[in-house]
Amino acid sequence: MTELLHMEDSYVREFDSSVVALSGQVVRLDRTAFYPGGGGQPPDVGWLRWLGGETRVADVKEEEGVVWHVLEGPVPSVGQDVHGALDWERRYAIMRHHSALHVLAGTVHHLYKASVTGVAIYPDRARMDFSLEDLSKEWVAAIEAEANRVIQEGRRILVRWISREEFEHADLVRLARNLVPSDLQRIRVIEIEGFDAQADSGTHVANTQEIGRLVITKTDNKGKINRRMEIALTSP
Repeated sequence: MTELLHMEDSYVREFDSSVVALSGQVVRLDRTAFYPGGGGQPPDVGWLRWLGGETRVADVKEEEGVVWHVLEGPVPSVGQDVHGALDWERRYAIMRHHSALHVLAGTVHHLYKASVTGVAIYPDRARMDFSLEDLSKEWVAAIEAEANRVIQEGRRILVRWISREEFEHADLVRLARNLVPSDLQRIRVIEIEGFDAQADSGTHVANTQEIGRLVITKTDNKGKINRRMEIALTSP
């Protein structure tokens, strides 16, 4: 298993680690702050540096709790101590958009009781699909206004862990399909203080004011009971 530093602290930009396995241009570290992708959030990119060497981390993947870093350029040897550095500007932009989508999902859930059917996050935009039969201009305006009200209140965004039993009796899944593995006994929850909480493994900002202003830039009809909203953010 790889120690996942981002699970406790999304603001870890750099870290020290060591190589425990490699295969061609792919290496496994004993600990990492690189997010391996999942839940609509793309994997991180960045760099690994060691005495006498440096390489770019072009992709990150997770397989059964083990994180593999796909490298471009030189490859460190097994046992080598390395220093990891994220492309922080890109990661932070993704964090802002991911947190914005949690506000959006919570807003739509509270106003219209709709579930999330799809999601994609990028550094400069994001989209989310909902189980809605209709998405009028009036609804879009109401959703955008309420989401920005929550954002501007400066609510803390917290990480907490709960047991499987607590999870089974809590309203913490906004997805139409529950993708939390059935054998997972300790579940990570992202809570927007006093507003909403969702089971989630991604990276987030610490306060909603870091998100900036949310703008719904486009809506689409993606099926009989499926409506898409695309969003962009202004600077915080």
